[in-house]
Amino acid sequence: QVQLVESGGGLVQAGGSLRLSCAASGGIFSIDVMGWYRQAPGLQRELVAKITSGGIKNYADSVRGRFTISRDNAKNTVYLQMNSLEPQDTAVYYCNAHVIAAVAPVRLGDYWGQGTQVTVSS
Repeated sequence: QVQLVESGGGLVQAGGSLRLSCAASGGIFSIDVMGWYRQAPGLQRELVAKITSGGIKNYADSVRGRFTISRDNAKNTVYLQMNSLEPQDTAVYYCNAHVIAAVAPVRLGDYWGQGTQVTVSS
């Protein structure tokens, strides 16, 4: 059973920083893309940043230059360093992993974490 466990959310003032972590476990051999998405109340879930196993990164325009995504392939863990946080960054942040190899009968494909709340006060 694949599990993604997130940590690092919380309440911070505008201009502050937070670091999110997400560890994937459960018979996983390989993950190609890991990413962070967020969902604010009343809005659709949106991509924040994603990173391939080879280190290729993509960012939403709204966070480019402020957020940095990284990963540790050996630990199946992805991180999101968030600096210069703004009130509009307030949302539930979800980790995503696309598993491409695992111990049978683990299902291959997309998995999601439970979400971690990030609140930025003005």
